Amino acid sequence: PALPRDTLHCLEYHGYCFHLKSCPEPFAAFGTCYRRRRTCCVDTTSNFHICQVEGGHCVPPEIRCLQEQEGLCPRRGWKCCT
Repeated sequence: PALPRDTLHCLEYHGYCFHLKSCPEPFAAFGTCYRRRRTCCVDTTSNFHICQVEGGHCVPPEIRCLQEQEGLCPRRGWKCCT
């Protein structure tokens, strides 16, 4: 299925779609994603680590990782696991 245009626009700018109204540091809000249901956040330092890009996967807080790694997850409180 094709992604909404605003989502593709976000990804083109290496943005990330967060389920939040505001972006975590060091991200800056850059429009919307998924037909305005999420916020597109673009890194302002250009040295950010997105969990999946770094080879990890995001898990909810109640799940324990064997090993956590650096990486942002789109949901607040989720952890990045190797």
